[in-house]
Amino acid sequence: MKDSDRKGLIALPVVVLLGALVAVAGSHNGASVAGIPLFAAAVAGAFIIQWLVFIPSFKAQTEKYFDLTGSLTYVAITLLLVIATPGIDARSLLLAAMVAAWALRLGTFLSRRIHKAGKDDRFDDIKPSLVRFLNVWTIQGLWVVFTAAAAWVAITSTNRVGLDWLAILGFLMWAAGFAIEIVADKQKSRFQSDPANKGKFISTGLWAKSRHPNYFGEILLWTGVAIIAIPVLQGWQWVALISPVFVTLLLTKVSGIPLLEKKADKTWGGEAGYEEYKKSTPVLIPKFG
Repeated sequence: MKDSDRKGLIALPVVVLLGALVAVAGSHNGASVAGIPLFAAAVAGAFIIQWLVFIPSFKAQTEKYFDLTGSLTYVAITLLLVIATPGIDARSLLLAAMVAAWALRLGTFLSRRIHKAGKDDRFDDIKPSLVRFLNVWTIQGLWVVFTAAAAWVAITSTNRVGLDWLAILGFLMWAAGFAIEIVADKQKSRFQSDPANKGKFISTGLWAKSRHPNYFGEILLWTGVAIIAIPVLQGWQWVALISPVFVTLLLTKVSGIPLLEKKADKTWGGEAGYEEYKKSTPVLIPKFG
């Protein structure tokens, strides 16, 4: 067995255990159906969906359904929670609508991108290994759980609080982040589709204000979701605030900015224009004026 496969076998139960711990904590003071905590069921569902789609994907050696599956998992489970949770209220419906809108937009964007590219190079070395490919799908399940935790815990909580100023603040933050993410993605897609820009880096529009404006929008919108959830959290349910923290750490320390900055430095490092762009443009938080 390869060393990478052995590491995958170790990582797999760790990822599932982390999801189980969040499921137990987030189910505290949460609604249940037939004795089954709804939040815990949602966590289990997030993993099960990934594993079910993994089977035909591994058989066909394709990653084409990976991103779409992740996005649809958010939508499907959020919708089921709204239907199954007793006494659903306006705060829960607002959170559900925000999560669904974001997930549908992301799923559409990523599906178009991979259809245009034909494949995702990140999976070239992973797909042949059952363990490593399964591990990637399992990690996606944990990503869904951690990211949606604040919304799902609030939706299933037995503590109901009417819409208040935190709901308004959170929604405004979400709306701003959502808009920034959409505009940034469209600007970059338009830039890259122009043959005249082949081999160039984007430094116009929102990308003139931040080197990663789409990630800033992502962090802002999930922070808004968490703020809306805060009034109903009780006891161990506060684990739900892992959502914006996880998104921020993931994008700034793990798979987002570090990888893209490294790739950009390898491609354009040393070029006067690129070095000036890096020097004058913030890496994340936009600089206006």
